[in-house]
Amino acid sequence: MRWRPDWASPYPREHLTSDVLAGIVTALLVIPQSLAYALLAGLPPQAGLYVSILPAIAYAWLGSSRVQAVGPVAITSIMTYAVLSPLATPGTGAYISLAATLALGSGILLIAAAQLRLGFLAQLLSRPVTAGFISGSALLIVLSQLQHLFSFQPQQTSAGAVITAWLTQGRWDANSWLGVAALLILGLARWYAPRHLPAAPAIAARITFFLRLLPLLLVLVATALVAHLALGQTYGLHQVGGLTPGLPALQLSLPSLDDSSRLLLPMALLALIGMVQNMSMAQALASRRCERVDANAELNGLGWANILAAGSGGMPVGGGVSRTAINVAAGAQTPLASIVAALVMLLIVLTAAPLFAHVPLAVLAASIITAALGMLDIKAMHQAWRHDRADGIAALGTALGVCLLGLEVGIALGVLFSLATHLYRASTPHIAVVGRIPGSSHFRNVARHQVETLPQVLFLRIDESLFFGNLAAVENRLRDELAHNPTLRDVVLIMSAVNWVDASAAEMLANLADELTAAGINLHLAEVKGPVQDSLERAPLWHTLQGRVFLSANDAFETLGARTA
Repeated sequence: MRWRPDWASPYPREHLTSDVLAGIVTALLVIPQSLAYALLAGLPPQAGLYVSILPAIAYAWLGSSRVQAVGPVAITSIMTYAVLSPLATPGTGAYISLAATLALGSGILLIAAAQLRLGFLAQLLSRPVTAGFISGSALLIVLSQLQHLFSFQPQQTSAGAVITAWLTQGRWDANSWLGVAALLILGLARWYAPRHLPAAPAIAARITFFLRLLPLLLVLVATALVAHLALGQTYGLHQVGGLTPGLPALQLSLPSLDDSSRLLLPMALLALIGMVQNMSMAQALASRRCERVDANAELNGLGWANILAAGSGGMPVGGGVSRTAINVAAGAQTPLASIVAALVMLLIVLTAAPLFAHVPLAVLAASIITAALGMLDIKAMHQAWRHDRADGIAALGTALGVCLLGLEVGIALGVLFSLATHLYRASTPHIAVVGRIPGSSHFRNVARHQVETLPQVLFLRIDESLFFGNLAAVENRLRDELAHNPTLRDVVLIMSAVNWVDASAAEMLANLADELTAAGINLHLAEVKGPVQDSLERAPLWHTLQGRVFLSANDAFETLGARTA
């Protein structure tokens, strides 16, 4: 564990003012979000405030991203609720204990992954699958908040159960009016107003700051009206309820063996999703700011953040997209901004937390729905579909799996889609008959370019590594070419794109060479990479090959061309 982070060795004093101001602004603006995401997770609302303190400091100290902010996030909140609501009643002591177990377990797994240098596992989910998972989760989040707008109580958390309960039990009341009004205000501030800012930069900056402040102002105004005009009792508005003042007792009790075994898979999934989301955001920010991130340091920081969350609120945390966006927009330059934000949140919890007891649930639901709609990555899914149908199917299948079958099944489908797409591409390699571009030593596909070829010589380029899964495709293509060219005397396999050859492929090449030799055809290899050659030298092919191994395709063309001239 690093006891002094790189960003503080030494700390650039010119960033102090920016970081302090950014921390204060971020802490104030994420209060509604922290309360809302705690409710989304089925936990007491103050839990969202608690886990915005110590976990944020731990990540700022141990992580490698300079501006990413950690705290309650929508995806981990909805995953927590989806996993735990069938096991215990939300808000009860048993439920809070299970949530703490979930945070603790995922934190331990993240730290273990960091110690084993497994940061590369963040790449297990492809970009289209990640977009599908986030979009499917966003739809589930929207559905989960409809109960606060239309006063119904679904029996299950699945999309079908929520929609059925909404259609059969939902009613339009004061909560609906308040929630829809808040949705309209937040929607205009998020999507309409930013597109119609004045041309003057100074005025546009002031309006942008006000728009970012609007969710907090909306919560404060709604809370004040409900509290001072007694609208809750008059119109039946649902409120957050009493918030316990002060800090929770720091305690980290070990979970029972039964709880751990039941939550082992959800812990792993939560760790994986947290890893993917955290690394995606950290790398995007680092690229934009010309910085670098350490994947394993990110896992370590996120892991300790979740362990501290388990002991100070019981709510799993992650790298928040909207929280980070606020932090960056407020002018944060180093992780000190997150530490300042955590200290400001600590002050709020100690002095002002009870003031938020009268926050209408409909307003918090509107803020959650607005944030969730912003998570819908339709553009990425559309681009994936246009670029490659397999990627598009993977994205759409993951999104539908999350919506219809649940988060755990959805993410499992996402991993399977990622692996299946890769396996499909590798098992159907691009194989091209190539020729030489006149006047050069470059070889290109005969179907795309005007090239020169040699009579009775076939140049075949394999654009994939050779393994048991694509041997049939290579053999079938070669046999098709032999059937169309019965006068062939030489076959040159160009292996410039072959990075490795497994034992099955080496055996196939040896058998192929024997068959071609029996038919009076010489098999040659060209542009064999060093590691591939080392592998083939240990196989029978290298010692029984009747043809030659050429340094380049052009050498083969010149040599065989002179032989056939």
